[in-house]
Amino acid sequence: MENEIMVDDPCDCLPEPMIGKKLPDIGLKAYHEGGEKSIKLADYRGKWMVLIFYPADFTFICPTELEEAAEYYDQFQKEGAEVFSISTDTVYVHKAWHDQSPSIKKIKFPMLADPAGKLSRLLGVYLEDEGLALRGSFIVDPEGVIKAIEVHDNSIGRSAAELLRKLQAAKLVYDNDGAIVCPANWHKGGKTLKPGMDLVGKI
Repeated sequence: MENEIMVDDPCDCLPEPMIGKKLPDIGLKAYHEGGEKSIKLADYRGKWMVLIFYPADFTFICPTELEEAAEYYDQFQKEGAEVFSISTDTVYVHKAWHDQSPSIKKIKFPMLADPAGKLSRLLGVYLEDEGLALRGSFIVDPEGVIKAIEVHDNSIGRSAAELLRKLQAAKLVYDNDGAIVCPANWHKGGKTLKPGMDLVGKI
């Protein structure tokens, strides 16, 4: 059947998880602050990074997602994070979209261009038959380690508020060297857990 996952060896049915892996050191062009820039992800070591892949400029769901991300951008920055939106469009298409769309005009974060699909492929969100990226979101810690991944079908929009919540949770765990963890639906300032044998069977 078309698109069915075929399993000969159950151990080989899916790729190795990327959580805990280092983000590849790659450079891309970006539309940012009114012009074209060259950005190397490795230059952002020491900061949290939030990568927001989306399928294409001049579409329908994408501007709603990126507008919401733009509205939360100050809060992401307060957490010490830089946000990057990424599609397989060129920087010139990003500029044209930014100039034309009321929603995209609100964006202050770098809009990365991945027309060859290099980064999209490396992070497993590239659709080979379409030349587009899936709606993939990645949270990367200051050491370049991937801490959270969310990937949607392109018909399903995401929540910037939830992405911010995950970033805040990842930061709390990171800042406490894993001595504190976050329970379900944790929000900043909420109760946390300290892993240990004394909790076993008591939750």
